Amino acid sequence: MNREMTVDGVRIADETDTYVIAEIGNNHQGDLEKCKEMFKVAKQHCGVTAVKLQKRDNKSLFTRAMYVSEYHSENAFADTYGAHREKLEFGHDEYVALIAYAKELGITFFATAFDRPSADFLAELDMPAYKIASGDLTNTPLLKHVASFGKPIFVSTGGGTMEDVRRAYEVIMPINRQLCLMQCTAGYPPEWQQLDLGVITTFRHAFPDAVIGFSSHDSGIAMGPPAHVLGSRVIEKHFTLNRAMKGTDHAFSLEPTGLRKLVRDLQRTKLSLGKGEKRRYDSEVGPIKKMSKKLVASRDLPAGHILTAEDIAIKSPGDGLKPYMFDTMVGRRLIKDLRADDTLRVEDSIALSEDAITRASA
Repeated sequence: MNREMTVDGVRIADETDTYVIAEIGNNHQGDLEKCKEMFKVAKQHCGVTAVKLQKRDNKSLFTRAMYVSEYHSENAFADTYGAHREKLEFGHDEYVALIAYAKELGITFFATAFDRPSADFLAELDMPAYKIASGDLTNTPLLKHVASFGKPIFVSTGGGTMEDVRRAYEVIMPINRQLCLMQCTAGYPPEWQQLDLGVITTFRHAFPDAVIGFSSHDSGIAMGPPAHVLGSRVIEKHFTLNRAMKGTDHAFSLEPTGLRKLVRDLQRTKLSLGKGEKRRYDSEVGPIKKMSKKLVASRDLPAGHILTAEDIAIKSPGDGLKPYMFDTMVGRRLIKDLRADDTLRVEDSIALSEDAITRASA
């Protein structure tokens, strides 16, 4: 089965680089120019493949009670939760501007659809891909609707069970086979022992025709390379220009230097894995010659002498017979004199029959 998908012309498969998504979310603080700057830094400084926002139709997404509830968090941008969310929400004009700017930069831009109106909003803008947040893993009506767009789908699985993941898989795949299931722990940030990177392997076995990824809410960069080694080919990391900025996600987001290092380390990880073929490189020749061993005469030996184990020493450098030839050389008759430390050569001796060796020893 093919485990691959293509997003905005970029192929994602087992043999490709990790597809890196900078999750901007609402870290732009509702400021279009700040968001553009984040796009630019993510592309030009960090080298990520894609940037992502979150789209909500707040009045239809939240109950009225939640929408009008007081919101007094230190990260609040308004006095009620609904007004807070509206302050952070981009509309049509901002999205059109960001789509044009992303195209100018040469970076892929898409968003998470938190509800059906938001999904339709994004579809009208012809987004190249869609993200489903962990909270909607069990929202099969939304999964079916987004799958019907025929564009690649990234599904986070935080807070879910294997049954939930399988249900989502079975809902999406008959409609749209361009699916990435992303191991995720919906803590912000989670404890290290809660990351469960081994689930990447579990997903690969359970869903052999789906791309597997990692939505990483930890606050560092160390988990990217092991995720790649385990088979993740997509990683999503929250991104900010400054972790001290106001907002709930900044504290566990990566700043530009961290995101750049993550991209670098993922590229190095892929290169370092190679093709699984053991081989000898030109760069190894000098060091191995210096460190490895050869067979030499342990003392002065005259022509006609039949070599014994005591006559042979194993010493560096390794520019002669390899030590695995030791037993082969025992019992051969020298045809020339050797001095201590002279390199043993097959052509400087002749093989004798076992009877001849026995007679000589006697």
